[in-house]
Amino acid sequence: MNFEFFIARRIIASKDYKSSISAPIIKIAITAIAISVIMMLISIATGIGLQKKIREKVSAFNGDVIITYYDTNFSNDSQHPISKEQPFYPNFHSVDGIKHIQVTASKGGIIRTETDFEGVVVKGVGDDFYWENFDEYIVEGRIPNLSEELNSEIMISEYLANRLHFKLGDKVTTFFLNDEISKNPRSRGFEIVGIYNSGFQQFDEQFILTDIRHIQMLNRWDENQVGAFEVFVNDFSKIDEIGNKIYMEIDSTLDALTIRQKFASIFEWLDLFDFNILAIIGIMILVAGINMITALLVLILERTRMIGILKAVGSTDASVRKIFLYNAMYLILIGLAWGNFIGIGLLLLQKYGKIFPLNPDTYYVTEAPVYLSLDYILAMNVGTFILCLVMLLVAAVFITRISPVKAIHFE
Repeated sequence: MNFEFFIARRIIASKDYKSSISAPIIKIAITAIAISVIMMLISIATGIGLQKKIREKVSAFNGDVIITYYDTNFSNDSQHPISKEQPFYPNFHSVDGIKHIQVTASKGGIIRTETDFEGVVVKGVGDDFYWENFDEYIVEGRIPNLSEELNSEIMISEYLANRLHFKLGDKVTTFFLNDEISKNPRSRGFEIVGIYNSGFQQFDEQFILTDIRHIQMLNRWDENQVGAFEVFVNDFSKIDEIGNKIYMEIDSTLDALTIRQKFASIFEWLDLFDFNILAIIGIMILVAGINMITALLVLILERTRMIGILKAVGSTDASVRKIFLYNAMYLILIGLAWGNFIGIGLLLLQKYGKIFPLNPDTYYVTEAPVYLSLDYILAMNVGTFILCLVMLLVAAVFITRISPVKAIHFE
């Protein structure tokens, strides 16, 4: 083994190797591996990043599992109250994997100004609201005060603030329809204390956050009646399993719906990213492998006389193959190193510099999100190295067909 490795190093270090016919082919192979690694890193990091970012935004506004009154009405308006006196609230001990549970209630309304009006969903939340998922979206002001006496504070989206020309401290008049059509709509006066921007326009153009007690008063509910329970899970990959367990634990008059079910079209679109990522990885590894096979075959043809001499002095086919495989492994490692250096550098630039924006109407985010993890970076590098090496083993069989006598006289 040491002999084959020594010969491989001599080939790499030799001057004629660097100026030979195979030199540009080898450079192209190294470049192909580097570009393949860059493309794979970008596709994995941005694909997973987009999936996670969109899922986090949907979860921040709805929770991971929504428990509501069993009804066929799928509007955002909480029409049937649920008692807070449930065995699963405030701690859902009967199902493992639940991180947090909170109460909410929503009611449709209309904001009216002197020049314009806009339909909105006023979402009432309590002091148990999980603001950790929401903090990064706050661009101005603060969250409403929910722990003290009832007040008129609300948080509005930047989209609605710009559309209706609102700013922090402005008074907002919102009209709500009564259940009885014959009665005039009721109004509530609110004060803007916070502005958020999630980049998810489907939610930003609708939701206003305020104290749940406003919704309870508008619906004539008592303080123990709410519109829904929102459940957050520890591991989103198990959301379907946890959602089924929750459904089995709650009362028969209640329904449990995961956000994958409620927003099926969004998550079906996100699931396509997995196929796209695998397709890109497969194509890139194939391109890198073909280029390395080409480089190895050119190197074998260029070193045919050396192969003949080694065989003539007693070297076996296996030992000669090792020489060229060590050489190819060295070239693969160079390509991987350059690819990781450039690829991770570009991803870090996007992660912290946000140089590539996206259309939020199409992608639900304002810039391409990046997810970096040592696990998938190592797995991708090891997988690429092994698969390229396996493809090279097939090409190296060509060495066994070289006759020592013909190879020595080869020009």
